[in-house]
Amino acid sequence: MLTVDSLSSGYGLSPIIHDCSFGVKPQEILGVMGRNGMGKTTLFKTLMGMLPTWSGEVSINDQSLDKRKPHERVASGIAYVPQGRHVFPTLTVEENILAGLEVTGRREVPEDIYSLFPVLLEMRKRRAGNLSGGQQQQLAIARALAADPKVLLLDEPTEGIQPSIIKEMASSLKEIRDIRGVSILFSEQVLSFSMAVADRVLVIDRGYLVEEFSGSELSEEKMAQYLSV
Repeated sequence: MLTVDSLSSGYGLSPIIHDCSFGVKPQEILGVMGRNGMGKTTLFKTLMGMLPTWSGEVSINDQSLDKRKPHERVASGIAYVPQGRHVFPTLTVEENILAGLEVTGRREVPEDIYSLFPVLLEMRKRRAGNLSGGQQQQLAIARALAADPKVLLLDEPTEGIQPSIIKEMASSLKEIRDIRGVSILFSEQVLSFSMAVADRVLVIDRGYLVEEFSGSELSEEKMAQYLSV
């Protein structure tokens, strides 16, 4: 579904991502794990076209995205939930979701959005800035899903989320995958979340992809050298 071939990028003259290659299969949930500063966010911003590709190629359904701007990549089938969520705090929940419909031409929130996130239906007239961190994360994901993506990118989805909600979020992502048929690529440091949701995990260290594990292979012992577990 999403193919990344020998991708390198960085900031200014500083290289951050080095020759990364991987693929995300249809309806697969793939995690990228590593400590802070290892390149996870830089990788995701490059995939979205927010940072320029220095070398290599990103494609979706065998169509190259390399010369496409971020909004064109969204139209091609990639949606992005950034680290920190970045909802529009002064807009209502419903207005935030409607903003995600821009590339689709639709003007009404798809029914399954509120089915996936019932709390958002209850709060649809509330300003997004008044929601809890977990509710804002649900809203950010709902806004991304409104664009009807083939691939959903989530950068650090558990950041700022209460531990009691993390397991619920893992279940929600699996439900989204099954109902929407999307592929999901997420970055994360919380091992328990990745163990609960990922089909496969890649480990990034200093901008290089250094390990790959199936979800069932993940353990604190195997990840200790890459994470603060």
